[in-house]
Amino acid sequence: MTDLLIRGRVLTFVKEPEGIDDTGAYRYYEDGAVLVTNGKIAGVGSYSDVVKQAGSGIRIADHRPNLVLPGLIDTHLHFPQTQAIASYGAQLLEWLNTYIFVEEQKFKEPQHAAFIAGRFMDELLSNGTTTAVAYCSVHPESVDAFFTAAEERNMLMIGGKVMMDRNAPEGLRDTPGKGYDETKRLIGKWHGRGRAHYAISPRFAITSTPEQMEMSRALVDEHPDCYVQTHLSENKEEVAFATSLYPEAKDYTDIYARYGLLGRKTLLGHCIYMRDREISVLAETGAVGVFCPTSNLFLGSGLFDRDRFDRLGARHAVATDVGAGTSFSMLETMDEAYKVLHLQGQRLSPLRSFYMLTLGNARALDLEHRIGSLHAGADADIVILDSHAKPAMELRMRVASSLAEELFVLQTMGDDRCVAEVYVAGRPMKRGKRADEMTPAARTAEPA
Repeated sequence: MTDLLIRGRVLTFVKEPEGIDDTGAYRYYEDGAVLVTNGKIAGVGSYSDVVKQAGSGIRIADHRPNLVLPGLIDTHLHFPQTQAIASYGAQLLEWLNTYIFVEEQKFKEPQHAAFIAGRFMDELLSNGTTTAVAYCSVHPESVDAFFTAAEERNMLMIGGKVMMDRNAPEGLRDTPGKGYDETKRLIGKWHGRGRAHYAISPRFAITSTPEQMEMSRALVDEHPDCYVQTHLSENKEEVAFATSLYPEAKDYTDIYARYGLLGRKTLLGHCIYMRDREISVLAETGAVGVFCPTSNLFLGSGLFDRDRFDRLGARHAVATDVGAGTSFSMLETMDEAYKVLHLQGQRLSPLRSFYMLTLGNARALDLEHRIGSLHAGADADIVILDSHAKPAMELRMRVASSLAEELFVLQTMGDDRCVAEVYVAGRPMKRGKRADEMTPAARTAEPA
């Protein structure tokens, strides 16, 4: 792949912002550029400096006056639920049994799994998301479809087959041995292949017997470089049911702790109804609580207490949780996150929001050396955001006077229409262009 210079207003974070005026948390170049070589970032800075580094004859994608940021990262969603978004009128357990378990049984068919996987990846890219952590169905065919679609687009994706051996329809149940064998085979096939990462995925304590949890422990012990994903304390009825199935556990979190499933590579969706003791266990083990604001509101589950996580030193990330989550857009997700926290007297500044969408979520995945920021050596996953994309936004932006104010407009009013372009390893993807083509939104020119 030939070199490419992406020009625009470049923004990347270097640390978590301490407030709305924390200019030391990020690097911003009003007329900036990112130099891409062979899918990697080779230089970042002012256009005048980077263009000298690039040399003559470089292709230029001129995205001025739009913002150039790292690709957005989603840390929890379900690809088999893509067609189940907007399923009416139920809370978690009823919703799973009425809609989701019916939908997921379709993924035994490779053709259906491949079709949805392709549409799923394209929805992510359309919304500026270049990396996501996703649950597949119980069927190995769904995992193959998921990683194949990601590989075709060269996306850095994390995913895995859910393991379920009880409290689910027969067509969605495996056994402890089958779940172990299929997961181990899928890890061998996909983990570390290209940009693929595997996540060992016992769905949650309700759908796994103690025997299956032991097999999950064995997988984690044998593959410590894989991620672990599951659900924790999303709904009061779920908490009561899960703890009744494991009466020896101190609480819901202790179920996973007893089976050695908590560590720095563990992602725990929701984490709403937790005692301080449980959050402290997450802090001690390094496990990540994942804030899913749109799904928590849609299912009437509850409100994530971010400040308590911060006070107790526990790590956290943010995610769409499609399909209980109502949008693939991480911008719309942060709009709801702002409201969820506001209801609890907690502030979410636009700087912190965009930190969370990029470097913050990358740090939660321990992948900040590769994604989540624009720095030399990083993968060239980049999103171009247009804060004037909608008429109402254009009108609002006429009186915006700062970068933070613009980011808040994007966070509050933005959606997929604000994503002018997306680059995956330096390749433009928003309009499905070939690797050697420029997008219509960009102008190709010689350096000026």
